Amino acid sequence: MTKKILLGVGVTFLALIAVLVVRTLNYGGVPDTVQQVELSEPPAISADTAAQHLSEAIQFRTITLSSGDPRPGQEGPWLELQSWLEATYPAFHAAASKETVPGGYTVLYTWEGSDPALDPLLLMAHQDVVPVNIGTEGDWTGAPFAGEIVDGYIYGRGAMDDKGSLVAIMEGLDALARDGFEPQRTIIVQLGHDEEVSGSGAEAGIALLKGRGVSPVMALDEGFMVVQDNPVTGGTLGLIGVAEKGYVTVQITVTAEGGHSSAPPRDSATVRLSRALIALDENQMEADLSASPTSDMMQVVAGEMGFVQRMALANQWLLGGMVESGFAASPQGNAMIRTTTAPTMLSGSAKENVLAQRATAIVNFRVHPNNTVEDILDHIGEVTSDIEGIEYAPVAGGIGSEASGVSATDNRAYGVLHAVATEVGGGAPVTPALVIGATDARYASAITDSVYRFAPSIVGPADLAGFHGTNERLSVENMGHLSRSYAQIVLAMDKPDAGE
Repeated sequence: MTKKILLGVGVTFLALIAVLVVRTLNYGGVPDTVQQVELSEPPAISADTAAQHLSEAIQFRTITLSSGDPRPGQEGPWLELQSWLEATYPAFHAAASKETVPGGYTVLYTWEGSDPALDPLLLMAHQDVVPVNIGTEGDWTGAPFAGEIVDGYIYGRGAMDDKGSLVAIMEGLDALARDGFEPQRTIIVQLGHDEEVSGSGAEAGIALLKGRGVSPVMALDEGFMVVQDNPVTGGTLGLIGVAEKGYVTVQITVTAEGGHSSAPPRDSATVRLSRALIALDENQMEADLSASPTSDMMQVVAGEMGFVQRMALANQWLLGGMVESGFAASPQGNAMIRTTTAPTMLSGSAKENVLAQRATAIVNFRVHPNNTVEDILDHIGEVTSDIEGIEYAPVAGGIGSEASGVSATDNRAYGVLHAVATEVGGGAPVTPALVIGATDARYASAITDSVYRFAPSIVGPADLAGFHGTNERLSVENMGHLSRSYAQIVLAMDKPDAGE
């Protein structure tokens, strides 16, 4: 009897091993549903000229600090930048019409196509930049608003975020116009004016297009790139943003009796608030690794992993906890798989010897596509249900949005971007991914289901460190990649999509 039991256990164990191995060997790679697209050769574009133009664009100080910027009387840099675009790209400006979106300085260009039956292509970028921290100007290799080119890099605020893309879009379109290209599909370019503070310009521009019944075949904005030494595989990986997280800030307030600090109670408002924040930190919102785009990413990168890691990805029915722990081990990885919780501001008593009657925390949540804002409020209620005197609600008048939808990866739009990313990355794997920050692209979801976030460039950790920081830079080579790729995207998308 014992021998039979042991034999049965052994057979079961061997069968389990066989299942794990077979699933591992058959797992990974680019899904068959990704369309194969052959890219056309675009007109010749000089990377050096594009880099010089980016250098000039950086010198316009289109800095936004808060919602409502630029204030009346402070719009000079935006108007100067737009005049510079007209002077620098005359062929495109002759081919396209230009309008300013009411209520700000967001610009819409429309290059009419010959076939009105084809849905237009929407290319997006933004004109504004974040400020440079006072006192850090001397830490830059090239002065932050001089656009200096040093050792093959253009330095300056906005080089990567997002004037590099803005200038490169213009380079590509102007080259096409000079070459005599006449689009079948209408091309729309939207240049938002305040993405870094609210994106109200992009929102208004999209609303204007929606009112006209415009439904793009694709909307393309900033987001991801091809990343070297990436934290997922350690190698080079092309990342195409097919969704982005939502954003909501919640104010949590705890009330209690105040009084003198010489005789404090054991459960003051400040202590209760602390308990609430600890409860939120220790009870993170659940992850769902089976949902797109995380599941799609895991399939693509599996082929770049060692056998044990690949086995875990292929057999999450058994090893899902290991996979989740691996993602959650880093802040970036954790942000890709769940809604994140970030307490950022605290307030309480006005004086050190006075007990707070109201203790308040501001908590910022980045909403995963698996969740809604309502889910977050329910979660707060669940984990703080035992805390007396607690109230919570989204900050009145604050920036807020649900997570975007997840765009398809089986259409021509994604196939074109996949082909471009593969070329820029020298054949490196390319995967759909979730953008964990906020972009103007979130507004485009109101007029199309095909919204993507990708700037066709290849960057490493040193480049990424400059985002919103010191030594923001973009290589001259990447200005060539970007300009050439945007032209290729226009040419590739000028063909009718399936069903059009």
